[in-house]
Amino acid sequence: MHQCGRRSHAGRGRDTGAFGTDPVAFEAFYRAHLDMVHGFVARRVPDPWLAADLTADVFVAVIESAHTFREDRGTPTGWLFGIARNVVNSERRRTARASTADRENTGRRLLDSAEICRLEDRIGAEAEARRVYRAMDRLPESERSVLELAALDGLSLSDVAGVLGISAVTARVRLHRARRRIRDLLDRTGHAEKTGGVLGSPLPNTP
Repeated sequence: MHQCGRRSHAGRGRDTGAFGTDPVAFEAFYRAHLDMVHGFVARRVPDPWLAADLTADVFVAVIESAHTFREDRGTPTGWLFGIARNVVNSERRRTARASTADRENTGRRLLDSAEICRLEDRIGAEAEARRVYRAMDRLPESERSVLELAALDGLSLSDVAGVLGISAVTARVRLHRARRRIRDLLDRTGHAEKTGGVLGSPLPNTP
């Protein structure tokens, strides 16, 4: 296990620079959003090496998709989470998994040891969220996706709607239904109290 030191969080400004072609703009975007992507991945993946791979994949996809970002269609955060969600979901669907050794070697190449340390710490801190994430597999996909982005990742309803291509009103209705269903599921398995911190916040307001 690495001896991990604490690192300060980078700012999260609305960077709309040409980060797909400008290395300086990409570096700024990367530093501003790395912690956010770490959290997104850690809430879904318990293996730090796989998490390292997926984190790197997200930012590779950011470079490749930078030309698709439009400020008038949503925030950089919503756009980034849409990319991260696609990357993680692609991994979930993949049937042929790399060996643990391969994932570890790839992770070491893509992220430095300090970043791996941060992922290990973050993964440990997000155990409660991953329990809820696994329980979400029993929800209808339309409700699961809204709850995932709003309750686990803290996106506003407008950003959730933008990521999923639905209206904010539809997102609110689906979120209400999903929270009710997931609470019932967790009640039956005895995990409701442990996961209250993830699901207990009120419905976010639509900006």
